[in-house]
Formats: sequence, structure tokens, C-alpha cells
Amino acid sequence: MQSTHTWLPVKIISAFLAVPFIFYLGFLNHTEPTELGVARNVLSGEILIQEGGGWHLTPPWVLVSVIGTRPMKVEIPTSGHGYKAKLVQFNVREWRKFIETEGFHYWWWANRISFNSGYETYRGMKDLMRGYAFSAKQYPFVQILEQY
Repeated sequence: MQSTHTWLPVKIISAFLAVPFIFYLGFLNHTEPTELGVARNVLSGEILIQEGGGWHLTPPWVLVSVIGTRPMKVEIPTSGHGYKAKLVQFNVREWRKFIETEGFHYWWWANRISFNSGYETYRGMKDLMRGYAFSAKQYPFVQILEQY
């Protein structure tokens, strides 16, 4: 009988900590002021954006992926002089064109697992921006600020 009462505080504390954690996992997401959250409702297929940064309350069936909006330097590492580097930025106003072109998924996770040990500097959204910046076709969601 004694052992039942000794575990009671542990169970209460565990439940007290588990409830907010489950709420966080199921209903909350956070974006920085320099990020654009793209929220996709799995049930209806509706896609919305979360601007401005901060905490956002969403149902558990809404998936949120984040796009960084700060300028980033992208380059093609080569010994030749044909390609240099570019300073690019995601154009927030054209987020729908990006979704139409790329589709919805967790862009941060893209290319995280790579068996090419020499390919370490570009991962996720930066890798996507590099591909679109050096493409022969111009994409409206990629704004080239400067070419080096």
C-alpha cells in the first residue's frame, strides 16, 4: 500500500508536464520574423501563409513548413570562372508560384541525408534557392539582389 502513495506525486507531475507538451506538439508552431510559415490543411487541401513571426495555433491536421526570407549567398563550387555567386532572397509575394513549382513538403528536410561527403554546405531551402537562381529560366519567387 505504501508504494502506491509514493508514486502518486510522480504521476501527477508527469501528467502536469505531458499535457502542455502534447498540446505543443499537436497545436502550436513558431516562426521567426524572418520566416514565412506555409500551412497546409491535410483534410481540405487549403494552403495559407503565416507572416510576421510568433506562435501560431493550428489544428493537428495542419502541417506547417517554414521558408526563410533573409537574403542568402548561393554559389556553385567550381574551379572554373564561368559561375560566381549570387545574393538571392525569397520573394514572399510569390509564395503561391513557389508551391505550384515545388509542391508542399518540409523544405528544410530536403537533402539532409546525403552520401556525398563533399556536398555539405547546401541543404534544404538554400539548396532550392541555388537551383532556381542559377536556372536558365527566371522564377518570380527568387529575387536576385546581387551577382558576384
